[in-house]
Amino acid sequence: MARECILHLIDHLAKILLGKDDAIRLAICCLLARGHLLVEDQPGVGKTLLSQALAQSLGLQFRRVQFTSDLLPADILGASIYDREAGGFSFHPGPIFTQVLLADEINRATPKTQSALLEAMEEGRVSCDGTSHALPSPFFVIATQNPSTQIGTFMLPESQLDRFLMRLALGVPDREAERQMLQGQDRREMLRALSPVLPWHELAQMQQMARLVHVSEPLLDYVQDLIAATRAVGHGLSPRGGLALLAAARAWALMEGRVMVLPEDVQAVAVAVMGHRISGGAEQASQLLAEVAIP
Repeated sequence: MARECILHLIDHLAKILLGKDDAIRLAICCLLARGHLLVEDQPGVGKTLLSQALAQSLGLQFRRVQFTSDLLPADILGASIYDREAGGFSFHPGPIFTQVLLADEINRATPKTQSALLEAMEEGRVSCDGTSHALPSPFFVIATQNPSTQIGTFMLPESQLDRFLMRLALGVPDREAERQMLQGQDRREMLRALSPVLPWHELAQMQQMARLVHVSEPLLDYVQDLIAATRAVGHGLSPRGGLALLAAARAWALMEGRVMVLPEDVQAVAVAVMGHRISGGAEQASQLLAEVAIP
């Protein structure tokens, strides 16, 4: 049942994002694993479109914040403002109080503003003036990032990168997909007409099911071998990174209609999970996958 629902959602999104099936599947996997997604690519390849289409297809509240060099933490989180009538300060929530937040061009903001997302992404809450405010459920951050070679960008610190379960690149469409895009309907018009196809409560059930997907002892050995291999070549996966890899593999197995994780589930998500966490990036992650023996 879960597999059929997921396939329907993938087909629904593929009508908007032509030729991006792999990225769509990874984005859904990231959401099922209760993670956050970082999309790094050049402008104009559909990063914003992906986040909006995913939110609308699930009927989730969506907000977009354009990150710039003058953006302040309070512009995202909110602030306490004095209310004369009440005779005290009251908290005015910022745009982060939503179910799907698009942090657009996150690396154009200063490190101080980037770090404002840390607590929210890790704890699902925001602290202001000593008071903690819970964020809506689900809370899913999709951040887009321009290549670091572009002018006016600030590299995300490792602590911030580690909060993202996955990092992926959309890339340009192939020739056939691009031809369909050039000849077809405007993507923004299609987005406005996009209707929800999967109720949120069903996706919440799938998130819970993903946590219960069985992991065998030999599979755990394989995951630990991969983790050890990353540490042998430099800055490797932290324990949190290892947990992220396992959570993503469980979600992928569920999407494939399986009740237990197989090595191919780990391999399907490993580059997206490991690439931004280890020395050598995605290329090193792919090499390690080829070198570590499969049980």
